[in-house]
Parts: sequence; C-alpha cells; structure tokens
Amino acid sequence: MPHWKYAPLRLWYTTMDSPFGPICLVGTEQGLIRVDFQRGDRPVQPDPAWREDTGQLDVAKQQLQEYFQGQRHQFQLPLAPASTPFQQHVWHALQGIPFGTTLTYRELAQRLGMPGAARAVGHANSRNPIAIVIPCHRLIGSDGQLRGYAGGLAIKRRLLQHEGVQLHDPTHAAHLRHC
Repeated sequence: MPHWKYAPLRLWYTTMDSPFGPICLVGTEQGLIRVDFQRGDRPVQPDPAWREDTGQLDVAKQQLQEYFQGQRHQFQLPLAPASTPFQQHVWHALQGIPFGTTLTYRELAQRLGMPGAARAVGHANSRNPIAIVIPCHRLIGSDGQLRGYAGGLAIKRRLLQHEGVQLHDPTHAAHLRHC
C-alpha cells in the first residue's frame, strides 16, 4: 500500500496600515484566507508557521488600498477560506450586498431562500475570516442597530460611514457611545 505524503499548506502573511488600524492578510496558493483587524475584538497575530509575504498578497493589498481610497467598491480576488458549505453560501451572498448599502440578517436569510434562518445567517456571518472583502459589516439588526463585528462596533460603524451609509437613527449613536 503506497504511503502518501502531502505537502504542508503554505501560508503567507503581511500586515498593512489602513484608516481603521493595522490589518493582517493571510493567503495560500489558492487564495486569500484571512483579513483581520489587529485591533478590536479578535486580533490575529501571525503564526510562527506562516511565511512573510514576498509578493503573493500584493493584489489583495492593492485592492484594499483602493477600497480605503474610495476607488473600489467590489473585490476581484481568489478566496479560499476554510468553512462549511452553509458558511460558503452565506459568504457568497454577502458579496452580493452592494457597496454603501445594508441588509438585515433576516433579509439576507430571505434572499437565501431560508426566511427562518436569520440566526444561522448571523452565526455564519460571525465566522467570516475575510473582513471587508467579504463585507459582513453590511449586515445590521432588524431594528436597524449595528450588531457584533470582529473588529468591534466602532470599526463597523466607520466602515459603513466610509461607504456612505447614513446612520441617522439616534439609537445608533447612543448604543455606539458605550462600545
């Protein structure tokens, strides 16, 4: 019986500055697998097994810079996050939410043909490892309030404002002051 050896998955990483603080990007030969804020609720520090980027993530960095400069509204990047099929389904649908707009978790569940699955959609959204590129920040609660975000609600609010989303509801401001 042959003994198969698999090459270890090569991971490259880089960090970049953004208007929202430092961001860590991680990718494989298949595509981008992580975009994480280095500040906020879930900062990611490079793993010792990751290799420092030598150009593999240049296109992702360029497209993110264009987004921050207001020149890019959609990303054209190969993505390869580890996930369940349901998470992939939700993340694909998130990419269909246009720049500068929001949906509620319930509205996204309805778009997916699962009107009773708002909480499952929210859970899959919370597992998104590719911030900004898979725009999970564009989902809000059915009451119009901002809900959890890995980078923190203050960054979620700033991302939406960067995209031109008007957050007029005074409950937003009161809620965000306590973050």
